[in-house]
Amino acid sequence: MKRKPSLLLAASLAVFWLVLNDSVAPTDLLVAALVAVVVPLFAAPLKPPGGPVRKPAVVARLVLRVGHDVIASALQVGRGALQPRSRPPRGVFISVPLELRDTHGLAALAVIATVVPGSLWTELAPDRSAVLLHVFGVDDEAAYVRDFKARYERPLMEIFE
Repeated sequence: MKRKPSLLLAASLAVFWLVLNDSVAPTDLLVAALVAVVVPLFAAPLKPPGGPVRKPAVVARLVLRVGHDVIASALQVGRGALQPRSRPPRGVFISVPLELRDTHGLAALAVIATVVPGSLWTELAPDRSAVLLHVFGVDDEAAYVRDFKARYERPLMEIFE
């Protein structure tokens, strides 16, 4: 199925063209209309297809979980930064094996892993079988992997696969 350019995008491009030129002369209106038609046509093949989002209840639970984790982790990182310690938190690289294969799900997982303070998505294996995360303050790597998969990967698999 061939996708059609967005009417909102076309209108926005035309308005943007007119604002940039600071004119509504007939020639500028003509060029704005041309830009509004031609640019979306050439850009349409670049737009990726939308992801198959299923199970809105799982999406809602995941959003709440990530929100909670962001706040809790930010407080923990802030507390660790403000309290003097004899030993600062140790950063480690942890490889997490993945079952998730959907590209939209992997993109969502990358955002989640990076938005939670204290963790950062650093590398995805070429075959998408594992992700390398940099995390702070992890004592038990196996428990972290189990928790990461249960909290984030499994719900994303329910949503996207």
